[in-house]
Amino acid sequence: MKEKLSFKQSVTVASMLFGMFFGAGNLIFPVHMGQLAGSNVWPAIIGFIITGVGLPLLGVAALGVSRSDGLKQLSARTGKAYSYFFTCALYLTIGPFFAIPRCATVPFAVGLAPLFPSAGALPLAVFTFVFFAVVLFFSLKPNGILTWIGKVLNPVFLVFLAVLVLRALISPLAPVSSVTPDASYQSGAFFRGFLEGYNTMDALAGLAFGIVVVNVIRSLGVNEPGAVAASTIRSGVFTCAIMAVIYIAVTVVGVQSRGLFEISENGGIALADISSHYFGRGGTVILTVTVAFACLKTAIGLVTSCAKSFTEMFPRSPGYRFWAILFSVFSFLIANVGLTAIIEYAIPVLMFLYPLAITLILLSLFGRFFGYDRAVYVSVTAFTLFAAIFDLIAALPQGVKDALSLGVVTDAAAKYLPLYSLGLGWICPAAVGLALGIVLHITRKSKKTV
Repeated sequence: MKEKLSFKQSVTVASMLFGMFFGAGNLIFPVHMGQLAGSNVWPAIIGFIITGVGLPLLGVAALGVSRSDGLKQLSARTGKAYSYFFTCALYLTIGPFFAIPRCATVPFAVGLAPLFPSAGALPLAVFTFVFFAVVLFFSLKPNGILTWIGKVLNPVFLVFLAVLVLRALISPLAPVSSVTPDASYQSGAFFRGFLEGYNTMDALAGLAFGIVVVNVIRSLGVNEPGAVAASTIRSGVFTCAIMAVIYIAVTVVGVQSRGLFEISENGGIALADISSHYFGRGGTVILTVTVAFACLKTAIGLVTSCAKSFTEMFPRSPGYRFWAILFSVFSFLIANVGLTAIIEYAIPVLMFLYPLAITLILLSLFGRFFGYDRAVYVSVTAFTLFAAIFDLIAALPQGVKDALSLGVVTDAAAKYLPLYSLGLGWICPAAVGLALGIVLHITRKSKKTV
């Protein structure tokens, strides 16, 4: 039995990790964060990297350490019903509710939306119809397109991105220190960046797809749980470094763009403005094409993964083809609300799911210290879930909160939940749940000993 991967094998796993986690959507959030953060960009970047890079790698490592065969088994330590709820919620979030529709709207926002400023919803409808027709076609026969796009178009995308970023960094539109932060980043920039990293959805993706990485490592001869986790993290260092460099560079470019542009409605528009400024219409066309194909690959992978997962979870369902068609059609409908709306409504869901994902990851990584006792899992998850509901409510669009008269709820949460104003109201309840769970574990262990 091997104790670790070779250098070449580590690079191979790192490449796969990068391909899984990094898509075009990962660009729109750091560039927009840069525009908002201004001169307070550095603490924001640190917070963003923790949730956008660190957590996904820990999620993959958690699957390796806990010897789980996937997210459903990993979350089943809390309970069977909860494992179905959490697995479905997570896959739907990184699937047809938000991530897959976002794959279609990002390339449209980057390149095509500026060409049809007053054409209404028709251009988006036409583009997304064609996009999801292609997605569905290849989701039913995914092997060839995934290989071709992964080997050809991802490198093209990264090369063009490197050219754009280097051009922008060499000829900045404004020095970082001169850009006034938006009101939302005047204070607490680290925590704002931390929460902004939720939007990448990569920690959720790490839990959903991490078993693929773990199985690859095991197939290479590393089977001991600690060695699997170590090999995953060792390979992840390469991925982490590349992603962190890209995030830092793109965020700084976003800050510098404020020398010419106002804060954009979303990062897709910002990226289009920056590309057009430095390379004209030709640069925008190239960016649009490469982003479209990168998003196409991601969408095909997500539809395929979600359809396979639901087929396995519900064996009496009509089967893979049914789920693939359903998710493609539903994603098409959601995509037509537009990128800004998708991001706006994804935030409350992510504010709810991320605390549950973070605590599950940490419990799985350190579960051996309390024997993976279900009492600890249940206690931490129950307290976290309760608090995460309030974080979800706080992140709802103001119009929704007003319509549902939720002001009383948010006021009460702000009064009694520490860190609630920072969007981290779940941390203290989770700590209380952990303490209670550990006490229950020790008590039960003592009774068994007696």
